Amino acid sequence: MKLIILFALPMLLGLFLQQFYSLVDSMIVGNYVGEKALAGVGSTGAINFIVLVGLCIGVCNGFSVILAQRYGAKDLEGLRRALANSIWLCMILGGTVTVLVSVFCKPILKLMRTPDNIFEYAHAYLWIIFIGIPFMLLYNQAAGVLRALGDSRSPLIFLIISAFLNIGLDLLLIVKFGMGTEGAAIATVFSQGFSGVLCIVYIKKKFPILKMKRDEMRPDKVIMKNLLSVGLPMGLQYSITGIGSVILQASVNGLGDSAIAAITAAQKVQILLACPLDGLGQAMAPFAGQNVGAKKIDRVGQGLKSAVICGMAVSLMIVCICAVIGRTAVSLFLDKTELTPDQVETILNYGTQFLFITACFDPLLALVNTVRFTIQGMGFSNFAMLAGVLEMIARSLVGLFLIPLVGFIGACFAGPLAWVFADAFLIPAYFHCKKVLSSAQ
Repeated sequence: MKLIILFALPMLLGLFLQQFYSLVDSMIVGNYVGEKALAGVGSTGAINFIVLVGLCIGVCNGFSVILAQRYGAKDLEGLRRALANSIWLCMILGGTVTVLVSVFCKPILKLMRTPDNIFEYAHAYLWIIFIGIPFMLLYNQAAGVLRALGDSRSPLIFLIISAFLNIGLDLLLIVKFGMGTEGAAIATVFSQGFSGVLCIVYIKKKFPILKMKRDEMRPDKVIMKNLLSVGLPMGLQYSITGIGSVILQASVNGLGDSAIAAITAAQKVQILLACPLDGLGQAMAPFAGQNVGAKKIDRVGQGLKSAVICGMAVSLMIVCICAVIGRTAVSLFLDKTELTPDQVETILNYGTQFLFITACFDPLLALVNTVRFTIQGMGFSNFAMLAGVLEMIARSLVGLFLIPLVGFIGACFAGPLAWVFADAFLIPAYFHCKKVLSSAQ
């Protein structure tokens, strides 16, 4: 437990920082550009999840699992070859996806039923974010390499620098130069790219074992297939989950500006509070990968047990925090001078309700994160992807049926229902994976 906590702590702080400057983005946009701009940025959350989390985080995390397994097995040549081919794949996937999503940005927003009065805000923000995909890939790939080698602290240091840079650019571009949502997007892309460059420089200086010979840098179809067999399911897991979020977002968009703004603010707070759960989950992938590579399957189970216990304790703390400061946290995103008292009250009530209901089900999220990432680290990414399919189905059901039936309260149960579906599959799947690996030894 001590080892996992110490390894997860820098990852937790990194996630916290990422969400913190995302919060700052929203707070500055909401207070200096207005409610409609905040709703515009919030309405892009689902498609951002599909593309950015699915590609930049999911696929790169998948590649790092292979690197961790090679490192755990002390196969340094295999480690370098896998790293080289992961870079080739990131360049191919990043370039292709960037072109496609930037070209189809407007049709995607129209398909999501983005309201006309916030459409331009959403488009200006999303298009710049899409153009910046290569910069975000750079950081996530480099950080994944460091974590695969057991170093979770260095990415945190570079992310701290990036966070302060992002906040400074927010203030400069939005407050001083009045760039609106475009300024928030530029600040995010630039700061991510900057932290990625810092990671690359650090890797070259501190990890000579990664210095490649010319033949190790050549594209290898077998290695690429192996990387994709883990990376694509992990990326698709997030993207498939995000499809359900898109359907859900389309239904939420039909509830009006106040509902969109309330959910946007509440989700920002919830994601920030849930960072410890995400950090524990992300720590389990390299932990499981290295131990599988070293053929220590029982130790994987011991680590998962410790992570679950930590996750349950953190979940209870999140519920208490939301009960005490939930309404105040939501209010930080509103420019009350541009809203009527009735509008403020509506947004705060909606946001507080969404935040508290979601937080009460965070123990289920703790299980999803720790078990899913453990399964991924064990090399069974297809199972994790199937869990994503179940989350997509749950969110789609809420968006298509529950929200039209009961309104806003239905949206509050989208996350909890998705976690119930995922846990019902992941828990027995883990024991199956453990049995397969144990019998193979």
